[in-house]
Amino acid sequence: MPFNVKLFTGDATRYLSEKIAASYGTELSNQTTLRFKDGEYEPCFEESIRGDDVFIIQSTFPPGDNLLELLLMIDAAKRASAKRIVAVIPYFGWARQDRKVKPRVPIGAKLMADLLEAAGVTRVMTMDLHADQIQGFFDVPVDHLFGSYLFLDHLKKTMDIENLVMATPDVGGTRRANAYAKALNVDLAICYKQRKVANQVADMTVIGDVEGKDVVLVDDIIDTGGTLCKAAEMMLDHGAKSVRACITHPLLSGNAHDNITNSRLTELVTTDTIPLKQENDKITVLSVADLFADVIRKAHNYESISTKFIF
Repeated sequence: MPFNVKLFTGDATRYLSEKIAASYGTELSNQTTLRFKDGEYEPCFEESIRGDDVFIIQSTFPPGDNLLELLLMIDAAKRASAKRIVAVIPYFGWARQDRKVKPRVPIGAKLMADLLEAAGVTRVMTMDLHADQIQGFFDVPVDHLFGSYLFLDHLKKTMDIENLVMATPDVGGTRRANAYAKALNVDLAICYKQRKVANQVADMTVIGDVEGKDVVLVDDIIDTGGTLCKAAEMMLDHGAKSVRACITHPLLSGNAHDNITNSRLTELVTTDTIPLKQENDKITVLSVADLFADVIRKAHNYESISTKFIF
């Protein structure tokens, strides 16, 4: 027999947690955070969670306080005798550090997994990890959801599929873009880029035919937007009719909003795994709240969630 469900939230993700709770048909459980003058803080659950299924919702985008708050809440739930402790992490930070790309650097994603397990998490829910193999860094179950569940439905409703070409702004995203192309039965194009330093593209070329097509670029993260905007420029220079983008996690650092506004992108479709820092007429936000609420319900009731996976 399933135990009671309690939904809690970190401060940074309250905007999304409230929507998830509403979609689930409940309210966020009672909690407070004691903040000290030096910046230290102490989260506290203001109701009993003994023997309950506790879902703690927090994206771990910068700053690191968001991760630390999640770890403290997990530890508090463990010490309060929760039956199961599920970390719901719509955006999993440090996921770009999934391997050593040069000597004497950390594997940040593995460290994040170790910290979550050491704190006492018994399950993790997340969306569009930068690298699928990060699931293997955990020794607890990981429910890895995909933004494609939302984006494919949006494209079918708003685009002429017959004239569509799916594309990726870099070779690393080829598998993701190819999955979209197969799901929609359309062609694929690839942007090949070279970098000299991080967040700065030195050279890029297009592989594939985009002449007269409506191109949709897909990726998991948009940071400064430099790569995406340059890819859109190149697609149009190669004869594309229009270029849009579907990106799951809108980090949008630095001058990203200016880059998007001044780019030749028709539209950027993203999700609310991370809150937008400012409004932008070119950005359309799809909410992940209903998807996470449904998966939380199914996980609590020990039901299959395989129908939520597009690929």
